[in-house]
Order: sequence, then structure tokens, then C-alpha cells
Amino acid sequence: MKNLVIVESPTKARTLSQFLGPEYQIVASMGHVRDLPRGEFGVDVDHSFKPQYVIPKEKIKSVNSLAKEASGAEKLWLATDPDREGEAIAWNLLQVIRVKRIELSKKENKKSKLLTLDSIPYDRVVFHEITKDAVLEAFKNGRKIDDNLVEAQQSRRVLDRLVGYKLSPLLWKKVKSGLSAGRVQSVALKLVVDREREIEAFKSEEYWEIFVEVSKVTKEPDVFQIKLIQIDGKKAEVKNKEQADKVVADLGKAGYKIADINAKDVKKYPNPPFTTSTLQQTAATRFGFAPKRTMKVAQDLYEHGLITYMRTDSVNLSPQAVDGTRKYILEKFGKEYLPAAPRKYKVKSRLAQEAHEAIRPTNITVNSSQLTVNSNDHKKLYDLIWKRMVVCQMAEAVVAETQVDVEAKHQKNTSEVEESDTRLYLLRANGQKIKFDGWYKVYDKPPIKDQVLPELSVAEELNLLKVDPAQKFTEPPPRFTEATLIRELEKNDIGRPSTYAPTISTLYERVYIEKLEDKQSFSASRKIAPTPIGKTTVDFLVKYFPEIVDLKFTAEMEDDLDKI
Repeated sequence: MKNLVIVESPTKARTLSQFLGPEYQIVASMGHVRDLPRGEFGVDVDHSFKPQYVIPKEKIKSVNSLAKEASGAEKLWLATDPDREGEAIAWNLLQVIRVKRIELSKKENKKSKLLTLDSIPYDRVVFHEITKDAVLEAFKNGRKIDDNLVEAQQSRRVLDRLVGYKLSPLLWKKVKSGLSAGRVQSVALKLVVDREREIEAFKSEEYWEIFVEVSKVTKEPDVFQIKLIQIDGKKAEVKNKEQADKVVADLGKAGYKIADINAKDVKKYPNPPFTTSTLQQTAATRFGFAPKRTMKVAQDLYEHGLITYMRTDSVNLSPQAVDGTRKYILEKFGKEYLPAAPRKYKVKSRLAQEAHEAIRPTNITVNSSQLTVNSNDHKKLYDLIWKRMVVCQMAEAVVAETQVDVEAKHQKNTSEVEESDTRLYLLRANGQKIKFDGWYKVYDKPPIKDQVLPELSVAEELNLLKVDPAQKFTEPPPRFTEATLIRELEKNDIGRPSTYAPTISTLYERVYIEKLEDKQSFSASRKIAPTPIGKTTVDFLVKYFPEIVDLKFTAEMEDDLDKI
């Protein structure tokens, strides 16, 4: 056998086999082949925090099989994922194969010199999409293992072990057995606990909103609603029923006329293509997918060659992908839907490394109805990614927005009140109408609805139909959902694209958080809250290990790790 290609999963192996010839044998490592030992610390703190890797028992058989296959190959091709984790898997594969080759040589009583990594003929191949062109190009441009990426992954793994292994036993002793602490996990839990305590401490206050229904003075009146925004030139603050009754009485006797009309066309621009976090957030909001579920489906789509690599913080797109998308838009929708120049986007996160492209389809001409993958989840997520890619290169929508201010004051007579008692009320209506749908055209339902106001003119008088007061109460900050928690972590530069899904999964597994029941449907809602164990754990960590749950410290640590 001339060439042995090692990937992580059988699905990826099957997809690669479509592009590589019979001279390549492709096998799957099934993820990591070595890790820090279970039940032991596994880090030599006295010698530069050296990790002490072991092969897990359940991996020994497959590792031996891989080593045997590798011993008969003229060259290895390490085609693991194109990120830190994939680089570390490739490096560990080489280490394991080297050790096994030495053991095999000794067993066969052959003279064996100490093998180094360089003595094993190999190439590391990296591709961000599993398509024929990308794969063949990667195999033409193999490289050696990137030590910086490996050390970056090791640093995170060792640091996570230091935090988790040293703190978890204390949590078992002081709080409850089976708990754990983590560099990102504990900060995420503190965010949820802090939000819950804000909600618990919140004191609701009464306020009133006043709506008025008016119409044009015509035979067939056009009716629309206006909302009170100012009283005597100041922001309207109606705090109780007594105040509301006085305002309602005044408005019931007032005359109404148009004070100002502001009409303008507003351009609505499309969102950038998906990153890992925005994909997780949108899938959670749109479909109720947990981040773990989103990433599993996205991994399948990637390994089937349908989308680019799904762990990324970049909104960059390859020129070829942009050109293909623009050609598709021109053919499918027409030239008025195509901007004069390709759209480019900038990432918002300060710590974004932008090592890979944004998440996009590998072939824009393939839509979700053409997929042969085996579940509705795959079609839903692919459709989400496909549409976002198309719209990010489309012309902006144009929306006509109209703001109408209406003045209301008493129609007084001399016997009623003094001039100084007159109060001037300002009410407002907003209308919008889509003039050009632009990128909205891709979606079944546009992201905005038409709210059309009648034709009006300044100083035009209006008929009063009814005054509608509404009692309201201020509300506490909303509880986190999985989507908004990810957004908060990203906003605070906590964690990386690959950490959000496992972090939230761990919080559930440790029973630190739970989904609240929707009282109307008696089913689980998307809102999450800390359990009593979660609160106790945070209180313990804040008291004795405040830096572990400090947002600034954790973000700076992430920044330091990215410099490796």
C-alpha cells in the first residue's frame, strides 16, 4: 500500500473516497487517539506542565489497527479537521504510530533506531470544504504539523485540567459529589446565576401607555392608531391610574391635527454569512435546536461535502464562492438584485482569529430540496446556511418609512379652564412599506411587515374615534436562552467557537442549569435558569476562587492563549 489517509470519522472517509483514487486507503481514527488520563491529574507541573498522555482502553484496539495499517504504508496523509483540535489529533496520531512502530520492531527482533516524527514519511493536508477541487489541491500542497497550533491546543487542555482537576474535588467536598469547575463553564454559569439574581431582586413598577384611534375627515375615513409620546414637550411618563384618567379625559376632549410628517426611504442591508456562534444562535431561535444538536448536524453536512468547515469565527468568503453566488443571483433573480460590487464583511469580535472561511454551502446551486441526507434537521440547517449565503451577496431592500406626529390640545371655551392649564400632547404613528424587496426575496416571509398609513398632510385635522389606555408594569431583564447565553459569552470574549456547545451541554449534565416550563403549554421553554446547586457552586467559587469566575480575567486568559 502506497498511501494511507487518516481522518476522524467514517463519513468523512467515505466522502474523501469519492475524490481520491484506488492507490489511497482511507481509515478513520474515530476522534482523539490519546488524552490525559482519567482519574489522575496527568500534568507534570514540575517540568513545564508537560501533559502525560495515555491511550484510553476503548481506543487501544483501533490504535493498534491504525499502527498496523501505517506500518505497511509508504506515506501517511493526516487529513484531520483544519483547526487546533484537528492539528492535535494529527500530532497524537504520529506519536502513537511512532511508538507502535518501535514496539513492533522490537517484537520482531529487528534492529531499530529511535524513530522521530520526521522519519515517518507523512504530510498534513488541510481543506475547509470536502469538495473534489479542495481535496485534490490540499493533497498537492501537504505540509508538516504546525507546532504552534498543537501547543495552543495543549495549553488549553492543560489549563482546563488544572482548573477542573484541582477545583472539582473541592466542589464534591463542599457542595455535592459529581460536580465540576471549568475555565469557560464556570464563567457561563455565573452569567446565568447573576441574571437570575437580577430578576429576583427586581421590583416591578406600574406605568401606562396611551393609544388613540383617529381617522381622516373623509366620507370613507382611513383609520390608524397613534401613541402618546410627549406631554408639554417632555417625555410622557404616566405612572398610575389617576394620572392615566386625567390624560384620557384631556385626550377625549382634545382636537387633533398633523404636526409633522417625516418620510424617507431606508436601505436594509443583509446579515453577514454565518460564523459558529451566529449559526448556533439562529438555529436555537428559529428551530429550538440546542447548540450541541446544531453542531452535530453541521458536522454531518461538512463531512458529506455540503458545507464548509463549521467551527469558525470568520465572515470572510473565498472569491470563488462569492463569484459563484453572484452568478446564481443574476441568473435566478435578475440584475436588479445584484449589487455592483461583491459585499465584504468585518467580524465584530476583538479576539476573532479568522483562520477559516465563514460557514457556507460548497455548491450554491444545490438547495435543500436537492439534498439526499437522511433527516429533516439536515435540510433545515442547510437551508438556513444556504439562504444566508445567497442573501449576503444580494442587493439591499428599500423600505419607505413614515413618521407622523399628531398634536392634541383642548378645544377650550372661556368658562372651562385658564390658558395656563392647557396641556399639549404629542402622539406618533409609524408606517413602513417595502418599496424594493432586495434580499428579502429569498425568504418566504420578509423580516418586516407593511404598516401602511393613509395619505396625510401637515395641519390636516383628524377625527377622534377612541382613547385606549393600557396598564403596564416594568419587567426584569429576560432570562437567558441558549442563543442569548452564547451571544453574551461572545460579547465578553469568553471561549472560542468550538467551546460554546460543549460548555452549555456540561452545564445541563452537571444539573447547574435547567430549562423552565412554559406555563401556557406545560412544556419546556427556551429560557434557562440556574438550579440551587448552580447557585451554591457559583457562591463557593466567588468566595474562594474569584478569578476563575471573573469575566475580565477569563477573557484576558483567552487572549493570552490565542497568542501561543
